[in-house]
Order: sequence, then C-alpha cells, then structure tokens
Amino acid sequence: MNGKRKIIETMDITKVYGMGDISVAALNGVSITIESGEFVAIMGQSGSGKSTLMHILGCLSRPTSGQYFLDGEDVSQLDKVQLAGVRNRKIGFIFQSYNLLARTSALRNVTLPLLYDHANPKSQEEADAKAEKLLDMVGLSGRINHQPHELSGGQQQRVAVARALINDPVLVIGDEPTGNLDSRSGEEIMNLLHTLHAQGTTIVMVTHDPKIAAHTQRTINLLDGVVDTVVHNGVKNKKVQYETV
Repeated sequence: MNGKRKIIETMDITKVYGMGDISVAALNGVSITIESGEFVAIMGQSGSGKSTLMHILGCLSRPTSGQYFLDGEDVSQLDKVQLAGVRNRKIGFIFQSYNLLARTSALRNVTLPLLYDHANPKSQEEADAKAEKLLDMVGLSGRINHQPHELSGGQQQRVAVARALINDPVLVIGDEPTGNLDSRSGEEIMNLLHTLHAQGTTIVMVTHDPKIAAHTQRTINLLDGVVDTVVHNGVKNKKVQYETV
C-alpha cells in the first residue's frame, strides 16, 4: 500500500440495459482503482462500454450491481437527486462539445455550477472573483465578457476547463476533450490538462485517440464490457508536441 487516497474504486460493477431476452450487458464486472493525482485514459472501440463506465464514474447513472466508491463514499445506490449533489460537489466535466450556454458570457458560464452548490454558498462577488482567477489561469483574462459564439473552439474548451474547476472537484472527467478541435487547439488543451495534473488534479479522460491516451500515466482499455488491458505509459507529466507532416 502506498497510502495514497483512492478517488475512484469500482468493485465488480455491471450495467445492464433492457430486460430478459433483450437485455444487454454494457459492463460486466469492471474493477478499477484510480488514486489521487493520477492522470488516466479510458479507451475502447464503439460498444466496449467506455461511455457507460464514464457515466457511472461521473455519477450520471448508477451501476446495475457492484459498488462504486468516489473519494471514499459509496455512491452505487444513490438516487438521481443525491447523484446530482455528488456531481456538483466532487466532479468537474469537460465535454467534447463544450456544453456552454449560448448568449452567456464566459464569466457566467464558469460561475454557473456555483448556483447549485447550496452546501457552500458564495456571494456574486466571491463567485466572480474565483471565475476571473480561473479564466486568467486558462489564458482568457481578456475574454471574460465574450459569449461562446465570439470565441474559437479552443477558447470555448478553455472556458469549459475553468468551469470544471470552479467547485474544486476531487475528480475532473474529460469526454473526448480534444475531439472537436484542430491539432493546435488540441495541443493547447492537452498541455493545460498536463498543467492541472502537475498541480495535483486527478483526471480521467475518455478518448479514442491512442496518441492522446499515450500522454497519460495509464490507459485502461475496455473490450466487450470488461477491462481488457491496462497499459502503464510511464509518463509523469509530459507536454504534448504534435509532429507536422
């Protein structure tokens, strides 16, 4: 035992859709552990179960059976309202399509999760100050009043990164975070993720791109709803550099 805190621990989780003869097991006994400060990729072909696993890890759904401990809390059987509370307190999401509110400034997009954090309420001034600090960190201090349509794809994704961090989550989940970006913008986002990792952020990234996955510490490969292989990439904190051809 190395004494590190377990952020994710799943024990034989399954997820079955449908009933009887038409039931489909998307996950069939997945057990993984991800510790504090790790940067891990989850890969798999279409139908492998990676999206289903991401939804469970992100408390967007719950397993059919098995246990899921998030930061030491068993969230396996929480109802939708309880899961929503856990998501808001403990998880930051970065989506492929950014999921920003249109006709809403970068600043307000970043502060949005704070509206749902009833356990730790903040004044508007406190919320704005924290959001401005995060937008500065991701290189957008001059764009805080810009709406999504006034920002490039890479800038929109940086707003999404700032939003994911606003509630000081124990876990950041990236769902194909570079999937909609050109190579240069993708490089910027990956380097930002590496910076966050170097600061101690725990990151789980779902990706189909082996080149992106190789820049994490471990790659968990799923096949037909089970863990097929786990590849240790030997990368502690490595910036992305794309070769041009």
